[in-house]
Amino acid sequence: MRLSQMLFVTLRDDPADAEIPSHKLLLRAGYIRRIGSGVYAYLPLMWRVLQKVSQIVREEMNATGAQECLLPQLQPAELWKESGRWDTYTKAEGIMFSLIDRREQQLGLGPTHEEVITTVARDMIRSYRQLPLHLYQIQTKFRDEIRPRFGLMRGREFIMKDGYSFHTDEASLKETYQDMYQAYSNMLRRSGLAFRAVEADSGAIGGSGSTEFMVLADAGEDEVLYTEDGKYAANVEKAVSLPVDAETSPFTSYEKRETPGTDTIEKLCNFLKCSPTQIVKNVLYQTVYDNGTIVLVLVNIRGDQEVNEVKLQNELTKLAANYGAKTIISLDVPDAETQAKWASKSLPLGYIAPDIGYEYITANKQLHSQFLRLVDQTVVDLKNFVTGANETGYHVVGANWNQQFNLPDLKVDIRKSRPGDRAVHNPEQILQTARGIEVGHIFQLGTKYSQAMGATYTSEQGEENPLFMGCYGVGVSRLAQSAVEQSYDKDGIIWPVAIAPYQAIVTIPNIKDAKQVEIAEKLYTELNKAGVETLLDDRDERAGVKFKDADLIGIPYRIVTGRAINNGKVEVVKRATRETQEIAIEEVINTLQQWIKEAVAA
Repeated sequence: MRLSQMLFVTLRDDPADAEIPSHKLLLRAGYIRRIGSGVYAYLPLMWRVLQKVSQIVREEMNATGAQECLLPQLQPAELWKESGRWDTYTKAEGIMFSLIDRREQQLGLGPTHEEVITTVARDMIRSYRQLPLHLYQIQTKFRDEIRPRFGLMRGREFIMKDGYSFHTDEASLKETYQDMYQAYSNMLRRSGLAFRAVEADSGAIGGSGSTEFMVLADAGEDEVLYTEDGKYAANVEKAVSLPVDAETSPFTSYEKRETPGTDTIEKLCNFLKCSPTQIVKNVLYQTVYDNGTIVLVLVNIRGDQEVNEVKLQNELTKLAANYGAKTIISLDVPDAETQAKWASKSLPLGYIAPDIGYEYITANKQLHSQFLRLVDQTVVDLKNFVTGANETGYHVVGANWNQQFNLPDLKVDIRKSRPGDRAVHNPEQILQTARGIEVGHIFQLGTKYSQAMGATYTSEQGEENPLFMGCYGVGVSRLAQSAVEQSYDKDGIIWPVAIAPYQAIVTIPNIKDAKQVEIAEKLYTELNKAGVETLLDDRDERAGVKFKDADLIGIPYRIVTGRAINNGKVEVVKRATRETQEIAIEEVINTLQQWIKEAVAA
C-alpha cells in the first residue's frame, strides 16, 4: 500500500480525552477515531491489526476442533429471564443495552451469548453421540459502560471471540478447558505478548473454575498477585493467601475503656498502643437481592485487613436462596440517609461491636429476620482482642469469643490478599504484585445454564441429563490495544511483528530524487511479491516527517533509500531496538524474510 493513497492522518499532540499511552498513540497514529462515548471507528491500519489477531485466534481455535459460527447480536429478553440473568445485567451490573421494539417486545444487545448458544444446544443436541461440541464466533459485543475510558480497553462496542463447549460430564469439560488454556497461551505467545494466566473470579458469568489471561502492562486496571516459584498467580479479586501472624495482645483482662476520637483503626492503635492485628473491625453492609429483599450484613474482620467485596458478594450470592432470591442487585456500605431508613438510633460508627443488634434496626421490623453476621477467618482465633463497645467514644479490650461475644456460625474468607502475604501452597513464598490487562477469560460453567434453560441430552443408558458447559472469551480489539500498552516508547508504537499492520515500510527521503524513487519502487514491489507486507511512503513530505510517522505507527522494519544507495545499499532500521545497519539492496528481501521468521517464532 502507498501512503499517498491511504487514509492516513497523524496528530502531533496527544488528544485531550486520552488517558493512557496506548489510547493516545492509537489516536495520534491514525489507527482509530472516536465517534461517540466508548465508540470508535477502526481505520485501515487498525483493521489490518484486528484481522491478524483474529486470524491467530481462529487458527488456534480451529486446531482444537472448535467450529466457527455467527450468533445474533439482538437477543430476546425471555432467554435471559430463563437463565435468571436479565435483572443482573440490566439492573445490578447495568451493562446490557436493552430496548423495546415496535411490538413491545424486550430485547438486549449481546454483551455475551451464553443464553443464545444454550438455546441452540437445547434445540439441536439430542444424544451423547453429538458430544463433545465446541462452537465459537468472532463478533461485535456491547456493554453499556457507565464511564467508557482508555479507548478500546473499556469501550461500549468491541470485538470479541467467544466460544462455548458442551459435554456429557465434568471430566470431558475439564479436557476442553485445558485445551483452551493451551490455545489461549498459544494465541498470546504468537501475538508477541508477555502475559500471565491467573486464577480469577467468575463474576456474572458464573460457574466454578475460571482463568484470566493477563497481558502485563503498567497501565493495567487489574492487580495480579503471584509467587516467584511460578506455582501461583491470581487476580487480586480471587487471590487467597496467609496474612501476617497476629501479635500477642497486651490486654489480659476484659474491660470497657473510654477512647475519644478513635473512630479509625490508626487512631485507636495510637491511643491504646496496640497492633491492628489485635483488633476486631466490624463493618456494616446492605445487600439488596433481586426479589427486593434487603439484608443487613455485619462483617467481623481483623483490623489490619480489608474486605474483598467480590468475595463477600460471592458468599452472599450463595445465600440468595435463603431469602427466596437468585442473585444480588447491590452491595454497599450504607450512607447516613440509607441508615436512617432502618436504624432506630444513630449508629456508633467507628465504635460498632461484633454483637450490634436489633436495638439499632427496630425502625424497620421486617429487617429483624434479615440481619446476618459473617466472621472472617483472620479473627476466629484472636485472643484478648480489642473491638468496639457499641457506644461512641468507647472500646473494649481483652475480649474473647464465646465469652463476651458469640462467634458467628458463618466463618468465611473475605479478606483482600495483598503483596507481602505468604502463599497458601508454600508459606515461604511471598506474594508479589504486577499490573495486568485482562484479554482472555475461560470458565467452567458446569450445568448453570443448561439446568436453568432445560438443555439436556440422552445418555447411553437412555437417561436425560443436563449438558455440562464451558465458556471461553478473548477480547480481540482489547488484545490489540494491550499490545501497544505493553510496547511503546517516546516516539510511538512498537508493534510485535506477528500483528503489525505491515511488516516493513520503504521510506523515500527525497521524492524528487529519481534514483531513490526507482530503488524504493523496486523494493516495494519485490518485497510484497516475496510475502513481506510492505508500505511505501511516497508522500511529498520532508524526510524528518516521514521518519517520525514511521516511528509513530510502529512498523517493525524501516528501509530508507537514502545516501547509502550510492554504494548499492539501503539503511534498514529495526523499530524495536533502533538498531540501524546498511544492507546490500539485493540482500534486503532475504534478510527481512529471515528476521520476520525469527521474530514470529520467538
